[in-house]
Amino acid sequence: MPEARAAAATPVWWARAPQVLGLLALWLLATAGWRPLLLPDEARYAEVAREMLAGDGLVPLLNGLPFFHKPPLTYWADMAGMALFGASPFTARLGPLLGAWLMGAALWLALRRQRGPATAGTALVVLATNPFYFVGAQYANHDMLVAGTLTVAVLCLARALERPSDAVADTPPDRRWLLAGWAACALAVLAKGLIGLVLPALVIGPWLLTQGRWRAMLGLLHPAGLAVFAVLALPWFALMQLRYPAFFDYFIVEQHFRRFAQTGFNNQQGWWFFLAVLPLLTLPWSGYLPATVARWRAQAAPADRAFTGLLLWWAVAIVGFFSLPASKLVGYILPALAPWCALLAPAVAASRWRRPLAAGAAVLCVAVVAGLAWRAPGNSRDVGQALRSQIATGDVVVMVEEAFQDVTFEAQLTEPPLVASHWADPALRQRDNWRKELLDAARFNPARGAAVLLPIAQLPQLVCRGHRVWLVEPLGGPERAAAVPGATLVMTGRHARLWRAEPTPC
Repeated sequence: MPEARAAAATPVWWARAPQVLGLLALWLLATAGWRPLLLPDEARYAEVAREMLAGDGLVPLLNGLPFFHKPPLTYWADMAGMALFGASPFTARLGPLLGAWLMGAALWLALRRQRGPATAGTALVVLATNPFYFVGAQYANHDMLVAGTLTVAVLCLARALERPSDAVADTPPDRRWLLAGWAACALAVLAKGLIGLVLPALVIGPWLLTQGRWRAMLGLLHPAGLAVFAVLALPWFALMQLRYPAFFDYFIVEQHFRRFAQTGFNNQQGWWFFLAVLPLLTLPWSGYLPATVARWRAQAAPADRAFTGLLLWWAVAIVGFFSLPASKLVGYILPALAPWCALLAPAVAASRWRRPLAAGAAVLCVAVVAGLAWRAPGNSRDVGQALRSQIATGDVVVMVEEAFQDVTFEAQLTEPPLVASHWADPALRQRDNWRKELLDAARFNPARGAAVLLPIAQLPQLVCRGHRVWLVEPLGGPERAAAVPGATLVMTGRHARLWRAEPTPC
């Protein structure tokens, strides 16, 4: 049989964790520093981590304002890299890199035990060489770390619930794997919020109920597991609520429930969106989906049928859950990648084309990253580097009608820049964009917000403060910086202009 031939051809090291997982880490790390930060997400989250590192390490900060869109785990991972190696696009991506590695490691270890090293290795190759995973691992936002911790959580909880093949009733969950699963849920909550608890429950709960194992569901609620979750997940949230009484309403109610239910957020798509996106972004391997479906009826062992059922429901539950809200971003369904690749792996392992396809897919992944590095869409690294080389202590930096967080990051500013815009416009709070983010952040520190969010009409008065002023404004719009007395154009970059104005008596 093809599976037997594939297993016989598997090299010995393919079953050894240090070699396999070490190669996965090298594959993910090799190109992570190639390209500048993309806008808006990468620049924003990289700058939050950099400002947190300069602050107390607990409160996420953006332009010096508390920024509570997401919890801190990704920032903490990035901060660790920045503390050791300095702030750079590479260290700003350590959080998603860690999440991608956790996803791959958990998937490979689980499949090696369930189906042997040949299938496990094939699944890992399918995962590692699809562009969705590879680019997501190097994209500085929160999606991949929550996907990795959720993968660990689901597989640990499933392992805790395994029962001997001759058992006629449920046995108590394995305590070690149960605690590991709850710990991973806690990390997932710290990575992106309540979905770190909701999604494992959505995957494991119905899977158990379809097997009539309702007692096993109760076993998951062991006090020791709940205690591990509480000790790891709750202290940061409690501390933020104590410091900022409006935190709960904003982070839990607005960023979770209102965002899920309302339609005023970015990238509104139809219910079918993720059904098209997942196969498209996992080419060429999704081409094996018909062969995978044809093989499902051949599953003979009850334990293997149960595990296949878990993988299938896992992928369906994630895609279905995120298809409900109107706002749909492709990174939301990264938690479906591990089961998706595991389901495709047996059909891929039986194919004679798996090796050339793997080589081609790997080249495609690297080419996508290289293309992004070459084009650097919207990035203003050139302006940030020019500003860093010329700015002096005491200078004031102003971002005009754009946040330019990539400029702030590249310039390594020690003081948050001012941001000039029409802040009094009541319509700003109705749009899901960078202006609303800063207005929301100013709620938690109104005095700081009033100092940082500069009305555009006050631009000409900045030179009266006795400091040199640097102004960054987007190309293609009106030259508002030119209205500042004495403003001189320093450079025109790919996407922004840099101006300088000397202090002037007013």
